[in-house]
Amino acid sequence: MKIHEGMYIDGAWRPAAGTGTIAVVNPSDEQVIAQVPAGSAEDVDAAVRAARAAFPAWAATPPAERAARLTALRDALVARQDEVAATVTAELGAPPKPAHAVHAGLPVVVTGSYAELLGTYPFEEKIGNSTVLLEPVGVVGAITPWNFPLHQVVAKVAPALAAGCTVVLKPAEETPLTARLFAEAVHEAGFPAGVFNLVTGLGPVAGQALVEHDGVDLISFTGSTGVGRRVGAAAGGAVKRVALELGGKSASVILPGADLAEAVGLGIANAMFNSGQRCNALTRVLVHKDQYEEAVAIAAEAVAGHTPGKDVGPLVSADQRDRVVGYIEKGLAEGARLVAGGPEAPLDRGYYVAPTVFADVTPDMTIAQEEIFGPVVALLKYEDEEEALRMANGTVYGLAGAVWGEPGAAVAFARRMEAGQVDINGGRFNPLAPFGGYKQSGVGRELGAHGLTEYLHTKSLQF
Repeated sequence: MKIHEGMYIDGAWRPAAGTGTIAVVNPSDEQVIAQVPAGSAEDVDAAVRAARAAFPAWAATPPAERAARLTALRDALVARQDEVAATVTAELGAPPKPAHAVHAGLPVVVTGSYAELLGTYPFEEKIGNSTVLLEPVGVVGAITPWNFPLHQVVAKVAPALAAGCTVVLKPAEETPLTARLFAEAVHEAGFPAGVFNLVTGLGPVAGQALVEHDGVDLISFTGSTGVGRRVGAAAGGAVKRVALELGGKSASVILPGADLAEAVGLGIANAMFNSGQRCNALTRVLVHKDQYEEAVAIAAEAVAGHTPGKDVGPLVSADQRDRVVGYIEKGLAEGARLVAGGPEAPLDRGYYVAPTVFADVTPDMTIAQEEIFGPVVALLKYEDEEEALRMANGTVYGLAGAVWGEPGAAVAFARRMEAGQVDINGGRFNPLAPFGGYKQSGVGRELGAHGLTEYLHTKSLQF
């Protein structure tokens, strides 16, 4: 077990104010692999003060210089890709291939995209007799989840730094090691002291202190809708800006004109990726009644190709595993038909859950309404397109979705879905496109130019 000491505050690793620690557990074998400091409100205060002191100079730094630092950060992340991937595998349980390609690779692309965007982004424009300026919000408190421990950090920190903001990051307590690697990369990239700060700690302690701190101008939070409500209420009460990327219950709608085998097979693969620990996982598959049983058979065959311990990793913790198993048991209790998987542990060690598929799921069932965050898929039957639309839109969430079918029909359907991002016939994830949700899936957008806008104030000068 490796013991890590200190917080990255004001450009250096500094001792934590208290003696509390957090144990980091490898979810594949349930062994403690590291220990990090459990930050207190005092640590958060030191980090916010450092960020506040660094803000005026960083905000005044020309975009070209900010771009140069982000380019250097991108290069530092490239150099650490193998180390990042190994760390994500160790503390999250992600299989090595996706750990390298996605968990370590995607943040490189996103960081580089903001370095490039700064070369063309219009921070100033003329509107009649006014000059409209876009200026950095100030100090950003970023609270990130464990499911994509580096991507979620970069999706907040890179645009905030690009905008001219300074940042205090509180990463998920389950995956702090990846965040520490990121802090090392920031240091190597030559950002001025205090521009980026890292405090590891528990959500109810360090996270709450960050949300409530008077020196923080904007809170950017990614996590569950339940916690997001509390974060939003606290930030709103203090009249702080807030960006929330929350839960999802994404529908994959298969129209009669679709390639059924492709739509079901790729949908299952999507839901199994990252062990289902994705807010935009396609966990509800909606199929026309005439094709339903064929789709169920295809899903059973497809899910059999996803193996725990190989391409499907464990869930991040024992609590998360137990939560997902509880949903599977709830599905059985409410009358859904178990097609594959089930509540029994597939392996003797590790927080694994069997890839699970339910059929005969109705829209009112718990597994059709609540976010499970595990490798569990529900197949629902619809009579016609209007019913499919009601079912797709019939949850409190609206983060993402997918439509499969004849291109014109699929696009027309997607336009009527209440979701922030919809893939059509297997459309690929675009790291330059805005990501965020409708309804209780959040407030604001991440990635691309829209993600940069979240961290900017608007000012107009009249002449």
